[in-house]
Amino acid sequence: MESLTYFNQQIRSSIETKQRLLERDDVLEAMTRAGEICLEAYQAGNQVLLAGNGGSAADAQHIAAEFVSRFEFDRLGLPAQALTTDTSILTAIGNDYGFEKLFARQLQANGRKGDVFIGISTSGKSPNILRAIEIAKEKGITTIGLTGEGGDMKAMCDLCISVPSSHTARIQECHILIGHAICGFVEKGYFNG
Repeated sequence: MESLTYFNQQIRSSIETKQRLLERDDVLEAMTRAGEICLEAYQAGNQVLLAGNGGSAADAQHIAAEFVSRFEFDRLGLPAQALTTDTSILTAIGNDYGFEKLFARQLQANGRKGDVFIGISTSGKSPNILRAIEIAKEKGITTIGLTGEGGDMKAMCDLCISVPSSHTARIQECHILIGHAICGFVEKGYFNG
């Protein structure tokens, strides 16, 4: 019975966090604006670049895959890159320049003005994400942050979507929901708009 209670509590906690997300007009407005920013970038011929660490790296890859492959329906792919996937690039930059420059170096090399960078950090404090935001801004790349309640990302990003939680798992669960919602918004707007 204790095991059943544990899983019940996990599901309830997830639902409660998403309910708080739903009740926050500022978060819903930020999600809407993020979708508009990505759609406008695609309509102008640009791309979306994403990065995160650990579970957030997986989220970056997941969201990029939804853009490139498909989300709700069959259509042409949209250009998106997760900056977390090329082990040769990651190990070269990590070895030669340090882990803090892992994503900044890739943005410097492959990002261009008009692109969108989505940095994902549950704490809002990941040094390699913060450095990437700095480089993106220097290059004219619009920055969107996905984070929780804390950290420096809020002040640094052009737009920041902050999940009202300090619990990593709940934040990550909301980040993938937000990513899916943005993908769906862009897909409908770009192909059915």
